[in-house]
Amino acid sequence: MRASRLLSLLLLLQTRERMTARELAAELEVSVRTVYRDVESLSTAGVPVYADRGPAGGYRLLGGYRTRLTGLTEAEAASLPLSGIPGPATQLGLGDVLAAELKLLAALPPALRGRATSIRERFHLDAPGWFRTPDDVPHLHAIADAVWNQHRIDVRYRRWRHPQHVTRTLDPLGVVLKAGSWYLIARTPHQPGEPRPEPRTYRVSRVLTVHTRTEHFERPAGFDLAAHWTAYTQRFEADSYPEHATVRLSPDGLARAPVLLPPAMARAALDGATATTPGPDGWTQVTLPIESVRHAHVEFLKLGADAEVLDPPELRHMITATVRALATRYAPDAPHLRG
Repeated sequence: MRASRLLSLLLLLQTRERMTARELAAELEVSVRTVYRDVESLSTAGVPVYADRGPAGGYRLLGGYRTRLTGLTEAEAASLPLSGIPGPATQLGLGDVLAAELKLLAALPPALRGRATSIRERFHLDAPGWFRTPDDVPHLHAIADAVWNQHRIDVRYRRWRHPQHVTRTLDPLGVVLKAGSWYLIARTPHQPGEPRPEPRTYRVSRVLTVHTRTEHFERPAGFDLAAHWTAYTQRFEADSYPEHATVRLSPDGLARAPVLLPPAMARAALDGATATTPGPDGWTQVTLPIESVRHAHVEFLKLGADAEVLDPPELRHMITATVRALATRYAPDAPHLRG
């Protein structure tokens, strides 16, 4: 379990003074990459872990540091990597974040204790997005517990397509918090003689029921949750914006794109502008990914007269028709304005 491993790593450094990542990986029976992540988690939690480079280098604790974490419970230790996001930690069922943080601070030398407190006072992570109600996730705690303990689960899930309600048996590999929404990364159990199923993504707010089985499952060797999520979001974004539009943006339109356009379109606009020289009028021509012509019609209207669609023709005609309708609607002699 990761909480126990973090404490074991800390105690190894305390008793051996200096160890390389490979030595720690061998002692803890994990990969070197896992050691790197665990050291980063300890450092984020305020533990003074330092890396000495060179042939005689390795990880060590700041001189004089001694931990007094013997009173730390398993739940409190589990909450250490989430101590900066108490809201999500509570949703996960790790309600002892504050107690863990206090015990950790008590274990630090006075100088480092003050530094850890200063960091908490100056930096705060607010995970949910603006102007939205957080997802209702009554089953997140049970799912997180199954992920942590590697228990197989049966879930009843609500999806968009027919049949809407389905039942799945899953091996839960991890949970991800993205812009205020929780997602479960899981795969169906492997059946002998069949290809190993790929992990899939489930939105936790759409889980209707969860039943945790007593049986355990084996995690895929080398599965990296962060790397999997990065690849998934890249594929999802590419699939969500399969078409393209060529547009001209004024300097103001380009400046407002990150605020008014979806992230994928705004990012493409800025990247395209960086690689393109503006015309004599200061406008920049870029090619942007779009979800569909109808979707792009709404998005580009947000930029008003600071954007001109050149292609595809269907999109240009659609915006032209909207602009003409608006001109008629707002004309001084419009029928509803007379008298």
